[in-house]
Amino acid sequence: MSIFTINSFDQYKESYTCSVENPTLFWDQIAQHYTWFKPYTEVSRFSMEDADFSWFNGGETNITFNCLDRHLPELSDKTAIVFEPNDPSEPHQEITYGELAKRVAELANVLLKKGVGKGDRVCIYLPMIPELAISLLACARIGAIHSVVFAGFSAGALASRIDDCSCKMVITSDGGYRGNKTIDLKAIVDEALVQCPTVETVLVVERTKEQINMTEGRDFWLKNELSTVLSECPAESMQSEDPLFILYTSGSTGKPKGMMHSTGGYMVYVGYTFQNVFQYQPSDVFWCTADIGWITGHSYILYGPLLNGATTVLFEGIPSYPDFGRFWSVIEKYKVTQFYTAPTAIRSLAKEPLSWVEKHNLSSLKIIGSVGEPINDEAWQWYFENIGKSTCPIVDTWWQTETGGILISPIPGITKLKPTYATLPLPGIQPILMNAEKELIDKNETDGSLCIKFPWPSIARTIWGDHQRYKDTYFTAFPGYYFTGDGAWRDEDGYYRITGRVDDVIIVSGHNLGTAPIEDAINEHQFVAESAIVGFPHDIKGNALYGFVTLKDGIGDFDENQLKKEINQYVSDQIGPIAKLDKIQFTSGLPKTRSGKIMRRILRKIAEGDFSSFGDISTLLNPEIVDEIKNQAL
Repeated sequence: MSIFTINSFDQYKESYTCSVENPTLFWDQIAQHYTWFKPYTEVSRFSMEDADFSWFNGGETNITFNCLDRHLPELSDKTAIVFEPNDPSEPHQEITYGELAKRVAELANVLLKKGVGKGDRVCIYLPMIPELAISLLACARIGAIHSVVFAGFSAGALASRIDDCSCKMVITSDGGYRGNKTIDLKAIVDEALVQCPTVETVLVVERTKEQINMTEGRDFWLKNELSTVLSECPAESMQSEDPLFILYTSGSTGKPKGMMHSTGGYMVYVGYTFQNVFQYQPSDVFWCTADIGWITGHSYILYGPLLNGATTVLFEGIPSYPDFGRFWSVIEKYKVTQFYTAPTAIRSLAKEPLSWVEKHNLSSLKIIGSVGEPINDEAWQWYFENIGKSTCPIVDTWWQTETGGILISPIPGITKLKPTYATLPLPGIQPILMNAEKELIDKNETDGSLCIKFPWPSIARTIWGDHQRYKDTYFTAFPGYYFTGDGAWRDEDGYYRITGRVDDVIIVSGHNLGTAPIEDAINEHQFVAESAIVGFPHDIKGNALYGFVTLKDGIGDFDENQLKKEINQYVSDQIGPIAKLDKIQFTSGLPKTRSGKIMRRILRKIAEGDFSSFGDISTLLNPEIVDEIKNQAL
């Protein structure tokens, strides 16, 4: 029996015990599943104190060789990617492993021709079209480091990410579709690049055929460039610890964090977790509805499935277009077997008439999954009963951009399910709970700060260009451990339920949004003195944003609705529409400690409509402001 695939709960327990007691042996056995150009000489070396991690040292490989080349003798004609366009009347595409290998090689040759080489950074700002997946693989093919930016971010957010890692090239498109909207992506790129001196080349994919500006000498139509190159490109031999990609995630303070993931450890872990969390079989069709602009898309639309020779669905659209049956029609159309989506999508679709579900045949489904934020009981039950027909296990997965792959999850058909619980850690993952005194909590039926006591292969290696920030963010709150930033409850069975963020990052519709960048955007408005952002429960999004905004003295009369629109426009321009505030309350001040720190716990209670008790506010610099804000909110 292969150790790579877990087939029973006894095997899970054996694998888990081995992974904890002898991690070197365990991960060495898992890594043998992959092709190495040069064998590694050391499984791992690490220092939690220095936040220094390396895996499969001395080994050389290429993740695209493992995603493509090694499958070609047997799977050349198997569908690798199914592309389902935004408009269901547009023909879909089925790209075989053989065709995908050819298209990746061609784009890799275009990159080389344009002067991109090993170690160069390439920003990818594309809609969910095949060229997005191909661009990531083409970069990895030649050893360039890809940095995907979600194509819903503004020019300012795009520019900051390009600048932070000094990208040499941007790959984008003339535009993109989202439901009944057309988005002018090239204009956003043009605006961003005014601030980005390191970008030498822009490759443009034709998608919407809209009229766009092309800067001579910098901008090139990808279609034209592909016609000039060969269809073969050998995979660059990469050291296991060579960077594979940088992906930005919101921080609670300051600029977004460029999480850097390396080649070998990421490859080994995401391939292993995809196989086991989704119990993939060769004839299955896997669909993750995330965007490749997020880590979920990197790991479980692209790399994880392809490492296992799977068929993966790439969906350009949204769940409500052209109607609220779109997800279910796609499942029926392709006979999807594993379906992986976000609680936000589940909650939004659960509010629609059940007839949208009932008119479609979902009998192909074997496993359904949840990702991005904790799922509430009502959504879990609706999903299980109406989509899974009370037979499909739900894998409620917990992980982060920083972790690279899923850390805590049921193994379907093997782990006993418990609604709203991510259940048990996967082999190699050692979660612990810590209390406020930074002490280990040994007992069950308690909550605490979720930490990990031992590294795993796909842990991010650093924050690009700022290792000290990496150490400070993840390894100083609880010295000797990785601090996830999440709280968790551990029940009598040792199952984990994630209770949410404990820092100033708010998960809105599955997107991690740092409060500081949003506040910075609001504070740029000429009328605004300062602001504070908190989250509050939302039926669809899970959380929504509530802004407490203090205006400058002497503003006089103003149109409140107009000012709220202007503030949200600032937020949309600086970060993107995903960060707009649902509620804005103008206040004469904010509750602060005598050291000037805003007491966000008070603002959170007000935003949630909980006015029962604010605790001891006598030590505040301005305790009277609490009643004022509360009375305004009532």
